[in-house]
Amino acid sequence: MIHNLSDLKGFGIKATNGEIGEVTDFYFDDDRWTIRYLVVDTGKWLPGRQVLISPISLGKADRANRRIQVDLTMEQIKNSPGIETDKPVSRQYEASYFDYYGYPYYWTGPYLWGPAAYPGPLVMPERTQAEGEAIRREQESSDPHLHSAREVRGYYIEAADGDIGHVEDFIVDDEDWAIRYMVVDTRNWWPGKKVLVSPQWIERASWHDSRVYVNLARSDIQEAPEYDTNRPLSRDYESSLHRHYRRAPYWER
Repeated sequence: MIHNLSDLKGFGIKATNGEIGEVTDFYFDDDRWTIRYLVVDTGKWLPGRQVLISPISLGKADRANRRIQVDLTMEQIKNSPGIETDKPVSRQYEASYFDYYGYPYYWTGPYLWGPAAYPGPLVMPERTQAEGEAIRREQESSDPHLHSAREVRGYYIEAADGDIGHVEDFIVDDEDWAIRYMVVDTRNWWPGKKVLVSPQWIERASWHDSRVYVNLARSDIQEAPEYDTNRPLSRDYESSLHRHYRRAPYWER
């Protein structure tokens, strides 16, 4: 199912034996543009602590009750590796996190979630000593390219011939947790209109300058089907959007 990421903020997270807190943010990677973690504030249960929850452990979002069930116990979550959300998430931290829960590494396989196209349920595969050493070397040298969705909101979007607006939200698919679109508010250029831009159309991102560059012309964006935030995103709308930009839709890849 397709969700606006901002709509999931504030959802309660329920472990198998009790409530653990609510969602405050999300981390995504800028290689596959996929949500890798939900940031959960544990509130009164573990005062002053935030934990990361991987989509691997998530059930479907219950929109009516604003809750997501996770296939973890409160004790497992309590004893999980701690995280300082004001610092970049390192690959070494990710490896320790995935080892703790027994998950396979999403960054070492050919698919969106490593050995699989979808996040769960996945089980850590057995590795030879040589494979383990190769993975450890990769952990020490690689950059996980993780970014906070909360921080990226507000980034400027630049077309091939000028600014078009800023990132207002993200639209994600809760089957594989891929970011399907960025919601772009064009108020400073084309007042009153919101448009969708797929990460597949991004040419590059300058994280230091808070800018994302897309390989589209302003005129094409101006004439694109308008996105209505008050209506569910339909496949008919998505099809018309991809036809307008003459791009192959993600569901046909």
